[in-house]
Formats: sequence, structure tokens, C-alpha cells
Amino acid sequence: MISAIRQAYITAFSESNYQNMLSELNNQVSDKIGFRLAETPVFIDKATKYALLKAGEEINAFITSETFVVKTENSFSTITTPPNENRLPACIVMDFALCNHNNEIIPKLIELQGFPSLFGFEVMHDIAFRNNFTIPEGYSPYLNNYTQESYLAHLSSLIKGDQKKHTVLLELFPEQQKTKIDFEITKKLLDIPIVCITEIFKEDNHLIYIRNNVKHTIERIYNRVIWDEIEKQSTEVKEKAALLSSSIGLEWVTHPNHYYRISKYILPFLNTSCVPKTQFLAEVKTLPENLDSYVLKPLFSFAGQGVLIDVTKKDIENIKDPQNWIIQEKVIYAPMIDTPTGPATTEIRLFYFWDEKAKKYIATLNLARLSKGKMIGVSYNANATWVGGSLAYFEQ
Repeated sequence: MISAIRQAYITAFSESNYQNMLSELNNQVSDKIGFRLAETPVFIDKATKYALLKAGEEINAFITSETFVVKTENSFSTITTPPNENRLPACIVMDFALCNHNNEIIPKLIELQGFPSLFGFEVMHDIAFRNNFTIPEGYSPYLNNYTQESYLAHLSSLIKGDQKKHTVLLELFPEQQKTKIDFEITKKLLDIPIVCITEIFKEDNHLIYIRNNVKHTIERIYNRVIWDEIEKQSTEVKEKAALLSSSIGLEWVTHPNHYYRISKYILPFLNTSCVPKTQFLAEVKTLPENLDSYVLKPLFSFAGQGVLIDVTKKDIENIKDPQNWIIQEKVIYAPMIDTPTGPATTEIRLFYFWDEKAKKYIATLNLARLSKGKMIGVSYNANATWVGGSLAYFEQ
């Protein structure tokens, strides 16, 4: 993609600069980053940028439609979640594979979530790339005329809302999470405390946590907890989580229900050219003959867990809960990113924030992931180079 810029970057690349970039980012946190970062960003031309934005608008049209809530009501029917759900989440992320169709780059939706991503980390990722490598003028990781300043202002307003309400970043064992660097950077950028579910308790019908021997009342939650994980925990942790369900008036960004509503669950409802044909496995009457052209995905897994790429009839027969699976046309990623160790494929995650004035979701920033294996996630490229988490720079 944009071969002149790509070749210039490879020619100028320095391993020492790459290590300096990693050190700069690692110095942001108390421990090393929990995932691999790629040696290169992705440079995207205007045509591909507009194709990505158009695809996102088509998907958001369904999410903001009147039928969205009704069609997704069963997505969390087996999970016990807290009250006070907003109709729509404050943020959405969408993952698009970049594919080759008749020598034209097209985006294909892989996954989406009504859940936060590395919203703080990617701000620092951009700074670290620019401090250690040459990024061409006229290219930015921000979209729709956002800058670092306007992006952080919008992010702060989404997370903290009314500044008079005490807001915390809530996670389950945050120090153990691969994305803890994002928690720590968000804390620094937005002055927001990180709180573990195990720390909370109830007093006078309020949720409380203690910092430096001072009690604080929680009024608003920037939620980083995936509710499925609570089901796997000890009775003590479950009892702590239950306090969230018995507390009235808590504000959520985003509410746990949104993780389920806006997920692989809505793929069968999306009928646009950027979405590969998807069906709930339980609703398939006749299996396609060319099963090798499909993938099977558990509805609520994340980070690629449980996905079956080379599908057979036996795989399908072995699934005991087909209502919790989808079957999807296989997406063929295009190996379009030249690197010194061979071509890589890429996936772009767009960050969408709700704009209250415009009454719509707006793409603001992004992250990218590079791969040389069957799966795009950084966990599936452990021994490769020029792969991992990255950032896309869009032609302005």
C-alpha cells in the first residue's frame, strides 16, 4: 500500500529506533507491554480510508436503528448483568480486514464491539512512532479532522461525563491484563483511578473504594470488565460483582450489555457489502458444500479464542451449543504490506465515539494489527517479526 512510502520506510528502518520506541512505551507503565508491537505502521491512501469510513457508516446505521434493541435482546439472556443500561454505548470499535478484490483494496468486517479498546495507548503509540521514525507529512492516525487535543477532549467527556461525578476505570484484576498499559496511560491522560472489582464494598447504599486511607464513592464506571469472566471467578469475587447490580444510579461507559449486543451477535443482521455472509449456526437448514470457504466462531469469545478456520462437517457435529455459534464466509486477507521478512496482512480497528450534538457515531482514531499467520491476533504470531499491534496513518 502506497509503495513509495512503504519502501522509504523499510530503507530507513533501524532496529535501534524500534527498540527505542518500545522502551519509550514501556517506560509508561510499571511492567513491560503485554503484547508484541510491530516494527512498522500501516500507510493508507484516501480511497481506502473512505471505503473504511463508508463501511462503518453502513454498520452504524443498523446500530442506531429502531430495531437494534429488539433484535439484540437475546444476546445477553444467559448472563446476569447490572441495571441502568443506556440505549446506545458511548463507543464502538470495528475490525476490518483489508482484502484484494479485482486489484482494489476493500474492507471486510471481521468483528465489532460495544466496548472500549486501547483508547489511551494509541495516543502514546502515535507519539512514540513519530519520535523514532519519519512519518510523512499529510498522514495522521486520527480521522474526521480530529487531532490529539480534540480526541482526548472527546474521550474525556465520554468517560467522565459530568465532571462532578466520581469516575473510575473498573476491571477484574487489572494488573494481570495484557492491556494494562492502556489502563495506566488512561489514568495519566484523564486523571482517572483504576479500581479492581475486588476492592469495592457497599456503605450507606453507595459503592466505595479506598485510596491512601481515604474513602471514595463511585458514581460512574468506565467499564473494562468482560462479564463472562466473572462467571469463572470465586464466590468472593462474584459477591463483589453482585454489588454492582444492587446499586441504583450508577452510570456506565459502556454498560456490560453493550458488549453482548454489539458483537459477533449482530453480524447475521448486517446486510452490506462489507460484511461477509453470516448465519447463526442453529438456524442453518442446509450446510454449504464448500465448508472450507467458511469459518466457525463462538459468539462471545474474544482475541480469536475458539475460532475454527478449516471447518469440517465433524467440527459442526461436535458443537453441542449451536445457538452460541455463527458460521461465516471466510475472509481472505490480502498480503499487501511489504516487509523485509515477507508480506504481511493487516486488520484496521476504527474507534467510534458517540457525538451528542450530531447524534451519530464518528470515527476518531484507530489501531492496526499485522500478521503472517492464519490468525490476525498478536498471540498467533509469537515467533514472527514485523507483525503485531500497530497503527494506521491515513492520507489526509
